[in-house]
Amino acid sequence: MTKELDPITLQVVGGALHSIAEQMGNVLYRMSYSSIIRESQDLGAGLFDSEFNTLCESDSTPMHIGSLPGYLSGIATTVPLDAWKPGDCVIHNHPYKGASHSPDIAIVMPVFADGELVGFSANTAHHVDIGAATPGLIIDVPDMWAEGMLLDGLKLYNEGVRNEDLWKYIRGNTRVPALVMGDLEAQIASAQLGVRRFEELIAKYGKDTVIQATKQLMDYTERRMRAEIAKIPDGEYFAEGFLDDDGRDREKTLPIKVCVRVEGDGVEVDLTGSSPQVPTAFNVPFDGSTKVAAFFVFRAMLLDTYTAQDDIPANEGSFRPIKVTAPEGCIFNPIAPAAAEARFCQIQRMSDLVIKALAPVLPDRCTAGNAATLSFAAYSGVRPSGDYWVFLEVNEAAMGGRPASDGPDTVEELMRNTRNNPLEDLGMHLPLICDRYEVRDDVPPGAGKFRGGSGVVKSQRYLTPGFMTHESDRHLDAPWGVFGGKEGAVGKMEIHNIHSGKTRSAYAKFSGLRTEIGDVVSYYSPSGGGYGDPLDRAPEKVLDDVLDGFFGPDHAREAYGVVLTEADNGYDWALDDTATKSLRDGMRA
Repeated sequence: MTKELDPITLQVVGGALHSIAEQMGNVLYRMSYSSIIRESQDLGAGLFDSEFNTLCESDSTPMHIGSLPGYLSGIATTVPLDAWKPGDCVIHNHPYKGASHSPDIAIVMPVFADGELVGFSANTAHHVDIGAATPGLIIDVPDMWAEGMLLDGLKLYNEGVRNEDLWKYIRGNTRVPALVMGDLEAQIASAQLGVRRFEELIAKYGKDTVIQATKQLMDYTERRMRAEIAKIPDGEYFAEGFLDDDGRDREKTLPIKVCVRVEGDGVEVDLTGSSPQVPTAFNVPFDGSTKVAAFFVFRAMLLDTYTAQDDIPANEGSFRPIKVTAPEGCIFNPIAPAAAEARFCQIQRMSDLVIKALAPVLPDRCTAGNAATLSFAAYSGVRPSGDYWVFLEVNEAAMGGRPASDGPDTVEELMRNTRNNPLEDLGMHLPLICDRYEVRDDVPPGAGKFRGGSGVVKSQRYLTPGFMTHESDRHLDAPWGVFGGKEGAVGKMEIHNIHSGKTRSAYAKFSGLRTEIGDVVSYYSPSGGGYGDPLDRAPEKVLDDVLDGFFGPDHAREAYGVVLTEADNGYDWALDDTATKSLRDGMRA
């Protein structure tokens, strides 16, 4: 039995592992061709042991890295451990074998030491188009076969030799082969770097030392997570909400029910009672997405990197105390061959409801209702040459008010953590123009001692005819307020044609919409709920919000009890302290 390592060696090896994961992520996004990876960094990378435990992860999108153990387990059904050879490379994206969803393609390479398989270098990245029924994204499709290429643990390289037939097959089954193949090459380079760095680490410190370090680091993270869970009073905590629709039946909302069951130093997230699976792609792969959402939300609430006093390695240990239950056949655990590509809005709401359920016992670690959705837009069209162009864009939303500060405006909240695309890049390469990109000001965010964040408004104009698919939600159910805070605002979507002058509303999610020259598609994201009684908000902060254009003086009076008068310069506002105190006293009475 290998003896316990000293703290210094443990920190050195742990730091090296995290550095390797960061290097892998950097190589992947810097070498990629598509903006969804190159700019948005919709990716994850890390190292794993031979039992598929996460040893380290890149600081990128939580969705990606938490799902990779599921990918590895799925690959094992077609590539058993004894079938791996040095130089192998496996490609995988099957939604019922661990993938987060089919566009997130994983590249996996084995790591050997002294002839023994000791682990894997792996990454995932969201690909622009995998040959699905509609360009880029899908919503209303009948089954998983309409999602496009399903790559079930296939060897892309066999002992260093590329499978040219498979490479040709992938190239021939996407609308944008230059982007997809370039991104795959970036993923391969990233995984190769991980293999090389892991091998170098083992050569420097010895196989036994490195493996022992990974075990101790996972055990340490697990102890820290269990210690935080143990501080939550035992019991069952409930929250529920609903999703707008499944993208086809517009008259039927979809319930989400969450029970957080705390017992000792373990926790279970039980989704029993949530909507049955739906006949569109609006379902969630259980292993690759549902479970990962639960892992994320507890890591974020209990072991946040920036609030912890010391470094807590991001690894498998944080997953171990968390159990997830979702009945087979529900939206969070569908049965094949149901499509399960458009799954992000559901897990955003699931995460948000876990926070809501625990708010009464974790008031200093919760937020008010976040936007907790996604605006994932696939813009596309056909160039005069006959080639497709496809552009994927993730739009920001907002967070709810926090225990000691306002909710951030126009951010990628909860599980997203991707970046926006530079407008200059869009204008140079695609027949789209962004006409508007700003903080939402048509409705105020949720009022509170700490107000909710304001959402974003983004308007994209088509310069040529094209197509659009949009994956979003929360046009009906506003983000909740907490501890006396008020609810935020729902999202909305409008399409206006600058030539005809006609404007029409659109549902949050739709597939393959034909667009015309001059169509301007405007997305208004939800705004967050408020935290605490609005009458406790400092009047000076309310004045600042009015001056900054988040809302007007009428809302300041009605929601916050703050009276503003015109300033001497005739265009600013000034605080009337006496009238404010009198009004607030009356509103509290």
